[in-house]
Amino acid sequence: MMTTCPPLAVQELITEVADGGIDTVVMALVDMQGRLQGKRFHGRYFVDEVLANGSEASNYLLAVDVDMNPVPGYRIASWATGYGDFTMLPDLTTLRRVPWQPGTAMLLADTVGPGDAGHVAPAPRQILRQQIDRLAAHSLTSYAGTELEFLLYRESYEDAQRRSYRNLTPATGYNVDYSLLGTARVEPLLRRIRNEMAGAGLTPESAKGECNFGQFEIAFRWADALTTADQHTIYKNGVKEIAEQEGMSITFMAKPNQREGNSCHIHFSVRDADGTAAIPGDGPGHLSVTGQRISAGLLATMADFSLFYAPHINSYKRYAPGSFAPTAIRWGDDNRTCALRVAGHGTGVRLENRVPGADVNPHLAIAAMIAGAVHGLEHKLTLEAESIGNAYADKSAPRVPATLRDALARWEASDVVLTAFGAEVAAHYANNARVELAAFDAAVTDWEVARGFERL
Repeated sequence: MMTTCPPLAVQELITEVADGGIDTVVMALVDMQGRLQGKRFHGRYFVDEVLANGSEASNYLLAVDVDMNPVPGYRIASWATGYGDFTMLPDLTTLRRVPWQPGTAMLLADTVGPGDAGHVAPAPRQILRQQIDRLAAHSLTSYAGTELEFLLYRESYEDAQRRSYRNLTPATGYNVDYSLLGTARVEPLLRRIRNEMAGAGLTPESAKGECNFGQFEIAFRWADALTTADQHTIYKNGVKEIAEQEGMSITFMAKPNQREGNSCHIHFSVRDADGTAAIPGDGPGHLSVTGQRISAGLLATMADFSLFYAPHINSYKRYAPGSFAPTAIRWGDDNRTCALRVAGHGTGVRLENRVPGADVNPHLAIAAMIAGAVHGLEHKLTLEAESIGNAYADKSAPRVPATLRDALARWEASDVVLTAFGAEVAAHYANNARVELAAFDAAVTDWEVARGFERL
């Protein structure tokens, strides 16, 4: 029977390092793209030195593009400042075993600047913590769950790269949404993922097929906002390592081909000081007054915060007409055509943000949702009427920005972005978007070559 292993206690780590059961400790920070970056330490060195003092890492880790190229425009790190170090401080509450890497434990780290500079403001975990604190000022605690889809291919990452990511073999050859027969052929891999994530302290619930060829979703139990975001990044990194060990590859691109994209629906709820669910109630959509204000805040900030919900060029390709990636910024009770869906029943009523894709940084996306909730609470916003039927057909509905360029324009013009995240974070992530846009604008795509090589 599968059981979820508890977090690894520090004394257990010390004992197992001494006994030789654990010889490697991985410490990682979450970068702007939601990836894990860090070091693998010899177990004894980690226990003797890093546990108490942390470890240095180049501050360029929060000032690079997707290809790890240092790029200009960031205040925290540049050629002018010499690309110095910040300190990675271990967060011992995240310490866990790594079943897919024998003899290995891992934990996440927070980034601290030199001297008395304190936490690095643009670090994703710090951004999320700031929003958690803002919500706590309203005597509320946030909880979240992420539903992360991926495409699985029979080729390894190395083989996929050699093929220039063309003509890859999906793990299934037809739509296997909810199909037990269609997913059985990859159940050995899915089973390994479920069990080894449980061994790492996550709580897997289920695995199912999805619509695109080779598409799957593995769901995990909800938790407090920071825990969910942390576990999301650990899972996303770990599942790629497990797939590679099996000679396969996984992509979390939002739109990897012309068929259905990979989503990351985020379920969101809050509890008051005594632990009571604060979103359910007797109002529209089974929402309380608090739930209505939070929902109105999420809707009011959806477009301005889309840089955190859809952070890449490819993110916006997922918003295809007639798909389950809604662009209409409306809410509906159990309505998947709305950007904000009220899901669940009874005390389990919660809000589902259907805008993010699987390429999202969970710390930033959940931070944006909390910031939207705070905006609705502080301004006592009134919730608009529920959208009935196909919200996409509502031509009066405001829309999610159509491109990253549009999202950047909304972000830079938004007062609520500055209020919620501060000028340093706002400028940092605006620069990140500009870097991606400049790289894309300079690229000559396969589409352009096929379109113009002979015909033009």
